[in-house]
Order: sequence, then structure tokens, then C-alpha cells
Amino acid sequence: METLSERKKRILHAVVASHIKTADPVGSRTVARTYRMGLSSATIRNEMADLEEMGYLEQPHTSAGRIPSQKGYRYYVDHLMTESKLSEEEELNIYRSLNAEKMREIEQIIVHAVKVLASVTKQTSLIMGPQFQKSTFQQMRILPLDEKRGLVVLITDSGFIKNKVIKLNQSLSPMELQQVVSYLNQKLYGLSIDQVTTTLINELKRDLFRRLEILEQAFILLEESLREEQQARVYLGGTTNILSQPEFKSVEKIHRMLSLFEQESLLFEILEKNLTEDDSIVVKIGTENEYEGIHECSLITATYKIKDRVLGTIGVLGPTRMDYRWIIAVLRCLVDKLNRTLSSGL
Repeated sequence: METLSERKKRILHAVVASHIKTADPVGSRTVARTYRMGLSSATIRNEMADLEEMGYLEQPHTSAGRIPSQKGYRYYVDHLMTESKLSEEEELNIYRSLNAEKMREIEQIIVHAVKVLASVTKQTSLIMGPQFQKSTFQQMRILPLDEKRGLVVLITDSGFIKNKVIKLNQSLSPMELQQVVSYLNQKLYGLSIDQVTTTLINELKRDLFRRLEILEQAFILLEESLREEQQARVYLGGTTNILSQPEFKSVEKIHRMLSLFEQESLLFEILEKNLTEDDSIVVKIGTENEYEGIHECSLITATYKIKDRVLGTIGVLGPTRMDYRWIIAVLRCLVDKLNRTLSSGL
């Protein structure tokens, strides 16, 4: 991407800022009057023509002003934009909104978080739910129901709970059950579910050979967890927000967006491709998004975590004319609070 002169940078910044606010094409007079650059309208007009020729601006109509192109937005985000800083009151409002309801289950918390994000940004927000296979084994319990039956409970750190009633071919005292469970918990604690391989299960079986008959069905629960395909869960907030934007007034565009919101597996795939291991904010503008259906949109995403372990992606979807500075600041603040809430154990 070529280097722009300081004057061209200032004019491009002004056009982007004005178009974000108004959604209208921006003329040279508007730039001269609003941003007081000490330049004549004619000079600004010539510079805008150069920026158009270079691909940073577009002219939707012959007599109209200009709007930023995808290339112009990318240059703005990468080189011109200074990230907005929320006021203490704005941060406090986000924290209060997230804490408005006392919730214990992770699924409840992230559903609430995506609604808060949509409410604050006035855009459509989406979040991928934590996946069982990437959850960390926390503990297994075997609870005796009667002399011949027990309840096996598998618990992960991300709130998933699986259980299975097993038949016991011989009576097992609560103390003996506790000894077996303590052994399993010691061996499995801290492993992700996809690390509990068949090989590891077989090793555990050999270690517990004397109790194998009784534990067989407990191991079946672990093996079923390995084989089970987990449904991709994506939660949405403010789905109608994007449809109220001027860019999405046509019936065809509305239909395309509504169709996208119904395809949970596709939304999951889009979010998964933006998953990062660090705290970076990912901004994809227009055709940088692989899915053609959102080529007229921008997607801003961040990862959320439990104690530094990535659980999923949360993001904001809107027109390319979105307020990147504000939305990035809101997203950073919300993810920080969400991470703290999830990691605190509630």
C-alpha cells in the first residue's frame, strides 16, 4: 500500500469520519467547512480526486461527493485511526449491564454479554459458545443411587455437565466409589476433553483392572464424549440493528442477512476463523471476509477466555461504515469484564 502525503491522510481521515456519521457522500466543501484544514475547496477536491484514482475513495454518483472504499477503510483502521477510550462512566455502565443479573452458568453469561454488546454498539453482535471438546476436565463423580445403580457425572470447567446412570454388577460402598473417583480425578484433572484419548482410557483401565467390571460404564461415558459431535452454538444479539442501517434497505440485502442469521453452523465457521490465542482485536472489512454474504459488512472480533484459556470469539457485525474507534473500545472493555467474570468462578 503506497505512502500518502500528510495532506492526503488528513483529507482521507476527514472523509471517513464524516461518512461514518452521516452515511452520505462527502464533498470538498464539507471537508473544508467542517475540518478547517486551511485549504481551499478546490485544493481538497483535487486531493480527493487523487485519492479516488489511488483507490481510497469512490464516487457513487457523477455529481455527488465521495465515500471511502474498502481500501480507504483499511488504511484508516491501520494508519489513521486512534482508538477511542471509554469514559469511566461508560465503562461502569458496561460493567453494571453485565452484572445486572446474577448468573451461574457460562451459557447464561455469554448470552447476556452478547445482548449487552448489541445494546451498547447499536450493531448486530454474535458470540460462539464454548465447545465441550475444548473444555477442561474438572472432575468426575459416581453417586450411588441404590445397591445396583450409580450416577456418573462428568463436569468441565466451562460449565458442561454430562451424566449417565450405570448398573453395578456388585455392591460398591461410598468409600470405595470415592477412592475410584479420586484416582480418576487425579489422572484427568486439567486435561481437555480431546486429550482424554482412547489410549489414555485403556491405560486407566489397566491401572484399575480389579474394578474394571464396575467402572466399565463410567468409561463408556468418557468414550461417548470423545465420539459425540457437539452442536456448534452461536448466540446473536441485535439482529435487527444491521437491518436498520441505510446500506441494508433493499429487500434482497435484508433477505440475505436474515438467511445468514439462520445458518448457525456458517456463523460458527466465520467466528472460528477469527479465533486468536492473544488479546488482539481482528478487523475484517468487506471482501476480507471469506463469506460472500457479508462482503458489504465489517466484522470486528475478539476472543474471550477463562483464566487465559481461549473459549471462543465474540464480535460485532455491521456495515463497512461503522464507527471502528468506538466499537473496538467497547469490545475491549466488554471482553475484559467477561473474562474476569468467567475466571472468577462467579
